[in-house]
Amino acid sequence: MKSWRRSLLVALVFLCTTATALAGCSGGGGEKTADGAAPKAENKTETKEGSGSASELFQLGSAPVDFTFYGHYDWYTMPTWGGDVASKWIQDNKKVNVTAINSGGNAAQKLNTMIASKELPDVIWMERGADVERLRAAGMLVPYDDYLDKYPNLKKWAGDSTLNMLRSSDGKLYQFPNWYTSQPAGNAGYLMNSKVYKELGSPKLETTVDLYNYLKSVKAKYPNMVPFEPDLAKDGQGLDILYGAFGEDHPPVYLKERAVPVDNKLTSIFQDPVYRESMQFASKLFREKLMAQDALTQTKDQILEKAYNGRFAIAAGASPTEYGSKGDVELKKKDPTSGYEMIWPVHKEGLDKNKIWTGTYNQLGWNVAVITKSAKDPEKIFAFLDWLTGEEGSRVIMWGPEGTLWQGTDEEGYPVFTDTYTNDIQKRSDIMDATVNLQWNGNTVYIDKSKMKFEKTLPPEKQNWESRYQSEITWKTQYNATAFVNLSPMPDTEEGIIQQSVDEIFSESRAKALYAKSDDEVLAILDQAQKDAVAVGYDKLLEYKTQKWQENLKKIGGQ
Repeated sequence: MKSWRRSLLVALVFLCTTATALAGCSGGGGEKTADGAAPKAENKTETKEGSGSASELFQLGSAPVDFTFYGHYDWYTMPTWGGDVASKWIQDNKKVNVTAINSGGNAAQKLNTMIASKELPDVIWMERGADVERLRAAGMLVPYDDYLDKYPNLKKWAGDSTLNMLRSSDGKLYQFPNWYTSQPAGNAGYLMNSKVYKELGSPKLETTVDLYNYLKSVKAKYPNMVPFEPDLAKDGQGLDILYGAFGEDHPPVYLKERAVPVDNKLTSIFQDPVYRESMQFASKLFREKLMAQDALTQTKDQILEKAYNGRFAIAAGASPTEYGSKGDVELKKKDPTSGYEMIWPVHKEGLDKNKIWTGTYNQLGWNVAVITKSAKDPEKIFAFLDWLTGEEGSRVIMWGPEGTLWQGTDEEGYPVFTDTYTNDIQKRSDIMDATVNLQWNGNTVYIDKSKMKFEKTLPPEKQNWESRYQSEITWKTQYNATAFVNLSPMPDTEEGIIQQSVDEIFSESRAKALYAKSDDEVLAILDQAQKDAVAVGYDKLLEYKTQKWQENLKKIGGQ
């Protein structure tokens, strides 16, 4: 799915080509070095004094919890722990101190260095699945099973079915999920500059033809504005969104897996008519300069700068609400009539608009946190993560400590929001935006029900921007992709090596297709990609993924 996942797989294969070899690379406990990493490992997880035993429960706040944290993504830089009101409150009241180990923009190289030097972080925040299994097979991770009943929030909110889907082949649980859910969730979709739309007469914007004509109008009237911003700085998200517009029930997860279901089998993405047509459309937008011309090279910060200054007419991405909400505030400071709004996903003429999906969700959520055997007190760390995913932890990390945005809870345990939450949009945004990248094991159901219960009591103009569009649009247009989790093979297997090659072929061919000079050239590029993929074993990979997919369907069906 992610370029950083592929980077991790390559790094691990390069360093340790077998589970046995990798085991020799694993880190362990000990004092921390200057940058917060743990020196040479002894791979011991015996319970330390104060961390709790089989019969002793560790009370968060009764003793310090200190650990190092590494987010294994090129784009991720952990905010300063204690630098915002929420983490400062946790630091002061729960005695939790987190030391960041950042990737520096090159996650694969950073992980290489840590493993080779046997200086692993205590916690790694990463993609689930094959990456985790590689580390688990090498004996590098701490299982959570002994903690689940002692610290019950994860088990209560995630449920056995979700935890069972996360278990490794040895039957144990090593992954603490983030934004797990039992209901639709997600922010993927289209963001529209509302002032530009009004100035152009508020035309119909429902089909792909409508979108094309609208972007042409934008280009004609606003020569210095980007008509369509595809947010390609993070894995080609905008192209994923466009893909769903050309086929009913064709969610972005098909692109992630490089596979499309046909008659109970997973088949080639390169031969998928929906993908081929969507790439022709995207290429047309690009060559007619209706799409950002720096789409493949710009950074996330550059996209944010455009958003905050109203420099695009339409954007599409996996989470445009992140910059749409703040951008709406920034634009309205300068002009109360400007701002952003989300629109219902566009669709090819003739398709059912209610079967068009801009994103996906699954009960397992997004990514996971694993505790490595470098951790001196793994149970303390788990106790903190479990608190953080519980009701109190969720309230604090999302809305700050009690007293500003919320005061007390109702009879169901949901926060009672204050007038500040409702009326001081800047204050609310400052508190909530500061912790976005500290939400490591989000509890989707609790957070969403808290927001929606409150938002329904407010008039539209008082409702939170993100919450309003989540309830009206984005949650209704996210596809349940639980059946597609954990389809990726282990990186050092034959199928895993094939996967890496197919991923590269997919990424390269999509970039080439975007730059194509004609629709025919787009198809020729995808035809060649199909041949290249078959040559490296694509058919074998599809057979493997089909088997895993069918196994998931049986688990979901209770078999």
